[in-house]
Amino acid sequence: MMNFRTVVAILSMVLLSTMIKAQYTMHKMISVGYTYQNQSFGEVGGKLLFLKNDDVIYRLGGSALMGVAGSKFAIMPKLQADVLLNFEKNVDFYHSYYFLAGVEGTTKYIAPKIGVTLFGMLDLTGGYAFPIGNTRLNGKEMKGLNVNFTLNIPTVFIHDMFK
Repeated sequence: MMNFRTVVAILSMVLLSTMIKAQYTMHKMISVGYTYQNQSFGEVGGKLLFLKNDDVIYRLGGSALMGVAGSKFAIMPKLQADVLLNFEKNVDFYHSYYFLAGVEGTTKYIAPKIGVTLFGMLDLTGGYAFPIGNTRLNGKEMKGLNVNFTLNIPTVFIHDMFK
């Protein structure tokens, strides 16, 4: 049953991203970061950033959380969706910070989150994770405080560095 839900979620994200792409500008990003969820995890993945103007920005992402849980190395897939908001008008340097609201989900938990981001590139978020059923990661319950620190690197920067 869980595999069917995962497939439906991924297909929904792909279909929504193709519909949004027609109306919004899309930028690809590589993300690296740290996640605390009853255990420390490193995070590596990618995100798609969608914007029409710079007041409201949408991001969809997928990554892998890697760390040691229950004295064993573990990897969890993670999907996330964020909305970045900044309605400040008449600023000199576009928008330097955004308020962030989003949700992330793995095969073990779902966590709504809020936070701030600088230029949409450096995120600091916090939330609370709710376990999916009685699932555990190597015997460790994935429930409670969720903290994320993520660096999002636009692929345009990487491409320009190697020109």
